[in-house]
Amino acid sequence: MNILILGSGGREHTLTWKLSKSKHDVSLFVAPGNAGTARIATNIPIGVNDFAEIKKAVLQNSIDMVVVGPEDPLVNGVHDFFLNDAEIAHIPVIGPEKAAAQLEGSKEFAKEFMMRHNIPTAAYKSFTADTLDEGYAFLETLTPPYVLKADGLAAGKGVLIIDKLEEAKKELKTMLVDEKFGAASTTVVIEEFLSGIELSVFVLTDGEGYKVLPTAKDYKRIGEGDTGLNTGGMGAISPVPFADDRFMAKIHDRIVKPTIEGLKADKLPYKGFIFIGLIKVGDDPKVIEYNVRMGDPETEVVIPRIKNDLVDVFQAVADKKLDAVDLELDDRTAATVMLVSGGYPNAYEKGKEMKGFDTIEDSLVFHAGTKIEGSKVLTNGGRVMAITSFGDNFKEALKLSYQNIQNIDFEGMNYRKDIGFDL
Repeated sequence: MNILILGSGGREHTLTWKLSKSKHDVSLFVAPGNAGTARIATNIPIGVNDFAEIKKAVLQNSIDMVVVGPEDPLVNGVHDFFLNDAEIAHIPVIGPEKAAAQLEGSKEFAKEFMMRHNIPTAAYKSFTADTLDEGYAFLETLTPPYVLKADGLAAGKGVLIIDKLEEAKKELKTMLVDEKFGAASTTVVIEEFLSGIELSVFVLTDGEGYKVLPTAKDYKRIGEGDTGLNTGGMGAISPVPFADDRFMAKIHDRIVKPTIEGLKADKLPYKGFIFIGLIKVGDDPKVIEYNVRMGDPETEVVIPRIKNDLVDVFQAVADKKLDAVDLELDDRTAATVMLVSGGYPNAYEKGKEMKGFDTIEDSLVFHAGTKIEGSKVLTNGGRVMAITSFGDNFKEALKLSYQNIQNIDFEGMNYRKDIGFDL
């Protein structure tokens, strides 16, 4: 079986690694991939949104299944592209169709979906440049801090949390009128700030049945103690210690089940992962956002905990037989720490030679922003590499990851030393 994975980050390396462990005879291709995927698969230098070239690669390599890692191609309709082309329509794509991908592609769409299906979330209103004054007035009705979200995809940087009213008004104008996030912020969602502790729940669905995957908690800020700028994620832990059976039952009954039923009711075709970003307010879960793919770096702790053959699981999604799968999970805790380039998430340099990661034992090394040049592995992004370890609890798992990081070196290497500090 030939499988193509779209993407180039730690999430895609993790999925490729897991698929490579299959009992089936599989050949793996990754577009465009990184230095990690190159060791266990064939990298194809194609952009994830270049659908015409993806089709060529699929036909040339007799691909039997496509697994979509990032959100961009899903929001842009890669699944629909396959369905609408007779030559490749028979090839299953793991990832929702374009209409359903709007759950991540538009914050306003997601909020309206939640309201329609009585899924608990923060109160909100949407504004455009034409209704800027109404946006100012709405901000004045809220208590700080103020949450401003670019409606469209902004590479994880489109959410601002601001303490002062005047600054919030200024940023709203910058987003709507000055196009701070380009087309992504032609509409801005302003919502009430929810105070609590965050976690992520992942669901895999074939459009009918579904499986709830392990919970995870990631750490977005660059600085210790959750300070500084937002990043794509500096580390993650799975499972989340405070998500006990009682709390998970609330998540399932109030959020997961209504989400799956809502997708069916709204006729939104969905085969793939649903990432539900949650916050525990008091003892109740509320939805912060939906993503239509696995998170990164959460993938690096969730997928290693799944014991099932991932090829079998994805085939069950393709065949709408997911209900028949008995999901088996590793009871241990997995923790990952992300190594990033110096200066990230602001300006940073690429092309730094990496050393020592090949000597790692007892931990999993997942490449993110890396590339091969000759015999060297070089940095090729802001988030460079994730080091994942297992332990009986998150402290044990993190201790092992931090020990192994001491063996890795590249110029400017940075990482958070306090992952799990709030648990």
